[in-house]
Amino acid sequence: MDYQYLKVEEDGGVLTVRLNRIDARNALSLAHMRELTDVARTYRTAPHIHAVILTGTDSYFSAGADLAERLPKNETILDKRQRVQGGPDMCKAWAEVEPVTIAAIEGYCIGGGVALVTSCDFRIVGESGSLRLPEVPLGINMSWRSIPRLTALMGPSRAKQFVMFGEALDASTCLDWGLVDEISPDGGVYKAALQWAEKVGNLPPLPVRMTKEAVDAAAGMNDPTPTFMDRDQYLLTAGSEDFKEGVKSFFEKRDPEFKGN
Repeated sequence: MDYQYLKVEEDGGVLTVRLNRIDARNALSLAHMRELTDVARTYRTAPHIHAVILTGTDSYFSAGADLAERLPKNETILDKRQRVQGGPDMCKAWAEVEPVTIAAIEGYCIGGGVALVTSCDFRIVGESGSLRLPEVPLGINMSWRSIPRLTALMGPSRAKQFVMFGEALDASTCLDWGLVDEISPDGGVYKAALQWAEKVGNLPPLPVRMTKEAVDAAAGMNDPTPTFMDRDQYLLTAGSEDFKEGVKSFFEKRDPEFKGN
């Protein structure tokens, strides 16, 4: 299949999906998210695939949601609500892939990129890599159904720290907090992911898929109850003056002045 913003390759039961929107540091535009959703749904139950590796470039994974994307004018609230479903749909599609999914992260992974990789089963990060959620400091909620997954991986207190403060977690902290599963030398993350994929490929596929489904259910990682309102919360916070100030200060490289409006 041909994609504009992805490179997709199959080899020996391993599917590799590379983010390929280089001009925008793999920022997740609406079109990019639709492609990521499509490839996940296409291979959701693929019996000939035992592992899917999701990766970016040798320097970065993703800069997160595309804040610079031009959005349609004169949208109704219903239009906006439908548009912001793209991120949750993408993460849900990746969480529902039956083969084992492995995120291979070189460099930085920000915002929506973090939501995407936490939808995968395992995460491997390079020594100088980092993960960060800037949403709350920008004035919006962390959505895309990521809160249950982060809480299951890190525990409530650390999930709150990670989401609230918007501070980058370096590779060693990510490993210590349970956000990633392995640290690899820079430039060797994809190779490490292939080794994980090989381990999976040596196992009987049926109980592997059953185990994945059972553990995710037991951990509540895909539980919609805590997040059923998160896109409406996003629409509320995205319409606030604090969000406008947060984005403006981000592009102007200065501290924001929030007023609770």
